Amino acid sequence: MSDYIYVDNSNLYIEGRRVSAVNQGLADNIRQAMDDGIFDHGYTISFGKLYQFLTGNDFPNIKRAALFGSRPPPNDSIWQFAQKAGFELHLEDRNIRNKEKKIDTGIATLLTKDAYKHGDPKSDTFVLVAGDADYVPTIHELKSDGYIVQVVFWKHAAKELIAAASKFIALDDYLETLRI
Repeated sequence: MSDYIYVDNSNLYIEGRRVSAVNQGLADNIRQAMDDGIFDHGYTISFGKLYQFLTGNDFPNIKRAALFGSRPPPNDSIWQFAQKAGFELHLEDRNIRNKEKKIDTGIATLLTKDAYKHGDPKSDTFVLVAGDADYVPTIHELKSDGYIVQVVFWKHAAKELIAAASKFIALDDYLETLRI
């Protein structure tokens, strides 16, 4: 499916719990889940299954599979599972208010650097696993230079992001496939 992969783990995880809440009947629709803060707290994505889904059967040809997220407490081993699954970790400290920062810009920066330093617009596919419209300018620039940039996320990703992508793949149909 891809040559370069960039995952916003928190965005994927939080929104996946909302999608699962709707699927489990805890919310009538995704808008209600978002507005009322309804989550399926039992839903967790398997890093191994996610890696396999994103790479298909092309493991050896993946040039980068980067997973971005917040640095966990020292006794938390969650990122070890991601690393064992094949992801390269990019972790940032939370700010003084315990908010996640630097993730979107970190992804956009590395994706752009990889494209222009190592990528080939004729043969490489870049995959972004995120749902924010913040990535739209990066995608527009890369596409204008001939790069293929696919977005993989839940159906309720920002409409502008979906429109900007070379191709959009909705994860909703794979909710249970990706579950731990």
